[in-house]
Amino acid sequence: MTDRSVFLLAHTGREEALLSVECLVEGLLKAGIRLRVLAAEAPDMGFPAGVEAVPTGPGAVAGCELILVLGGDGTLLRGAELSRESGVPMLGVNLGRVGFLAEAERDDLAKVVERVVDLDYEVEERMTLDVIVRTDGRIVHTDWALNEASVEKASRERMIEVVTEVDGRPVSNFGCDGVVCATPTGSTAYAFSAGGPVVWPEVEALLMVPISAHALFAKPLVTSPKSVLAVEVQRKTPNGVLWCDGRRTVELPAGARVEVRRGRTPVRLARLHRAPFTDRLVAKFALPVTGWRGAPEQG
Repeated sequence: MTDRSVFLLAHTGREEALLSVECLVEGLLKAGIRLRVLAAEAPDMGFPAGVEAVPTGPGAVAGCELILVLGGDGTLLRGAELSRESGVPMLGVNLGRVGFLAEAERDDLAKVVERVVDLDYEVEERMTLDVIVRTDGRIVHTDWALNEASVEKASRERMIEVVTEVDGRPVSNFGCDGVVCATPTGSTAYAFSAGGPVVWPEVEALLMVPISAHALFAKPLVTSPKSVLAVEVQRKTPNGVLWCDGRRTVELPAGARVEVRRGRTPVRLARLHRAPFTDRLVAKFALPVTGWRGAPEQG
């Protein structure tokens, strides 16, 4: 038995996830790699001997070389939380629909085992967001996000009135369903659905994308990674709500101010493929490229 350990996180409510877990567990244990899982999820998976169940907490992934995540976007974002907290890189296997954070699909499990065993992967860092909520000038909440921090209306019936700001200067005020502040990683998630641009992961930038704004000028903005974005909830408007990666939420009273800046701590992703992001974009969204004749040869 080697001293190598891998942490395994899966969507235990999915039958295909459990089948995929069995395949990965068998292959990694056979190669002498120890496996670790959360004790709260272990009973749902029926692990064999050699898989260690640990309590949820900051030390859950300590000493592991990799966090192996199987599931859809929600499970992958859970893995991102563990990765950011520990600094251990995350390798995602997509069992959902799109899964831009994933590096492999369910049909690639044998290859995933082989590459993990051989340490045949690269690690890249992805920008995150640090988020501060202020009321009456006081900091009342801090958070972070890998994809996006969104300020949204709290009730379906009424819009939220906001003022947007970049680097301490106002941009515009309008009524809307919300405003998304995103990283390049998050540009293909909520920000994309709201009409924002797709930004290549290696581009360092921040995005601000209004959602269903009632305004003549409420366009998506792409700013410097050094910028500070802010969304102020107007005092005359109903309460809003802040969502970070669609997982963590806090109520925003009228007059609240949300500030978003580049995060101090990145998320580390393990990469199996060196293919351009363009190819991933085409594959994930099934974009029609019929008729492409290829790039011209350099003569």
